[in-house]
Amino acid sequence: MEQTLELPAAEQPKKRRFGRRTVMVACAVVLIAAALVLNFILFGDKWQKPLEEATPTAADEAGETGKTADAAAGDGYFSATQVSRQRARDEALEVLQSVVDNDNADEAAKTEALADIAALARAMETEANIESLVRSRGFSQCVAVVNGDTCSVVVQSAELTPAGIAQINDVVYEQAGIAPAGVKIIAK
Repeated sequence: MEQTLELPAAEQPKKRRFGRRTVMVACAVVLIAAALVLNFILFGDKWQKPLEEATPTAADEAGETGKTADAAAGDGYFSATQVSRQRARDEALEVLQSVVDNDNADEAAKTEALADIAALARAMETEANIESLVRSRGFSQCVAVVNGDTCSVVVQSAELTPAGIAQINDVVYEQAGIAPAGVKIIAK
């Protein structure tokens, strides 16, 4: 008669299991990383120049800031638009994440919510890329909104030249694959 010895439950080797919790933690980490990258892209220039802004120049002391009231109002528009867009996205992500975290939700709803989160992250990355590349083409401010096969781009400019419009259309096509017919460009 052979006897088999079984180890007590505490001494048995544990099996590694990658379950829903691990996937959720990984998704959360990816979303946080994407938010940090987007934050750096959108507001990174403000972190790099705190001394320049805090130190008054001779023109500032003389009352000549170099910006007109219209330019200052334009800066406020772009900042407010970016903050508003980020709030709306944060709310959407919160709703989608609550669907994913809900134990009572069916797997199809969770899968769709994860797909929507991924699509939102891709749209955020595309918009950030468009905005930074348009600014690199000489526009001081830019806000891009990608919605499926259309894109709206608001730039700070007194007037748009055909060359400027072509540059913006090129950037949008390269980054989002949206043809010029689907791009709306607005000068603010």
